Amino acid sequence: MEKTMDFRTPALDALAHEVIPEQHFEFSAATARDRFFNDTRMLDVKQWVHNAFRTNPKSMLDHMLGNLAFTGSEDLLDLGCGNGFVLEHLRPHFADGSITGLDIAPAVLAAAAERLNGTATPCRWIEGSADDLSLLDTDAFDRVMANYMIHYVPDLDRCFAEVRRVLRPGGLFQLTTDRTDSMLEMYDVHFTALKAMAAPEDLFKATPKGRLSLANGAPQLRKHFQHVETVTWQDQLRFTDPAPFMRFYQVGHNHCCASSEPDERLSDDFFTELRDRVNAQVERAIKTNGYFAVTKYTGSFLCR
Repeated sequence: MEKTMDFRTPALDALAHEVIPEQHFEFSAATARDRFFNDTRMLDVKQWVHNAFRTNPKSMLDHMLGNLAFTGSEDLLDLGCGNGFVLEHLRPHFADGSITGLDIAPAVLAAAAERLNGTATPCRWIEGSADDLSLLDTDAFDRVMANYMIHYVPDLDRCFAEVRRVLRPGGLFQLTTDRTDSMLEMYDVHFTALKAMAAPEDLFKATPKGRLSLANGAPQLRKHFQHVETVTWQDQLRFTDPAPFMRFYQVGHNHCCASSEPDERLSDDFFTELRDRVNAQVERAIKTNGYFAVTKYTGSFLCR
């Protein structure tokens, strides 16, 4: 029998209530295209860390495979396909089907095309926004997925209406996102450092995934889909060396979004001090506990 992982504790729940702000960051699609995904570094770091330091034997890719229930010949649309990491791992499970990858960022789209170059599964790559699928036919796909990207889409209602249009009868839309308290420990050390530095108040915000999280997403989706099921997944990243965590924090998450956009108030020295303070907390946790933990609360909405 498969073991269900549960990393929640009363202490973590209490810490989340204390640490995670109600307000969340918001970034435009243009910022995502021109800053976050003008190359693949952010995605590469996140994907490496989530694989290398996880403690759940069931990976997020396993979670997605269970949700998508491929039979081998599905036509799949991946909204915000990024560098093709997810598609590369899912493709053998519908090798006789087809892939359509859409992304607003040409750099990561090119990386996806290169990653899957030469596969016998037909692949089509489209540069565009997930709320404009006008290039795609009605009833064209058996599966549509949008993984950790929906918070960048300008018009969510239009996006979901378009997904409903291109999805075949009996098809499935998987939308994967986080709870706002996912990776709580990273935000805790980050906000602790910011407070010690008397940083600007507007930096104390939660992840931009708060725009559509596991907590608030279902009502938005039920406007367009008759059946919306929430399937959760947990993991805990454990670091015995601060260096990979710090790369995850700095490059993968832009200092918990503090460095996501230019801010004349925040100098290079500010971020050097911020990293030093965060690193010191991580080192203390490793010395005390044997590792520094980052707990992930995430999952998918399965929409039909």
